[in-house]
Parts: sequence; C-alpha cells; structure tokens
Amino acid sequence: MQAFDDNRPLDPKEWALTIFITSLPLIGVIMLLVWAFSEGSNIHKKNFAKGTLILWLIGLIIFMAFLFLFGGIAVLSNIFD
Repeated sequence: MQAFDDNRPLDPKEWALTIFITSLPLIGVIMLLVWAFSEGSNIHKKNFAKGTLILWLIGLIIFMAFLFLFGGIAVLSNIFD
C-alpha cells in the first residue's frame, strides 16, 4: 500500500471538487477549517484553505467596520431629527 503524498500537486478534477465543496454554505466552511488545520491534508489544499479563511476574515472585518460606521450614522441621524 502506497502512502499518501501530501506534497503532490492537485489535478484539475481535484481543484474543481475542492472549489465546489467550499462553495456549499455550511459544509464549505467546515471543510475549509478541516483542510486548513488537519495534519493529513495536501499542502496545496491546506494553503488554499488558509488563504481563503484569511480573505473571509478580512472581508468580515471590513463588513463590520462599514456596519458600525453607517449604522452609527443612521442612529445619530435619528437622534438629532
């Protein structure tokens, strides 16, 4: 039995399946966390998952900043009306 090589490049079929799985609403987030932090994941898939999680975190921070900024403006405009 051959050991799994976690450094080999993924072929296009594996990338398509990876991207499809990450596009699923709840399962995608769970799988990104599994791929990013498990020891047995392919190194390329692990890096993809970590990069995607970082981008989502940056997007969440920007979203929250806009929410607080414009939400605060909306609350203040209602107070002084």
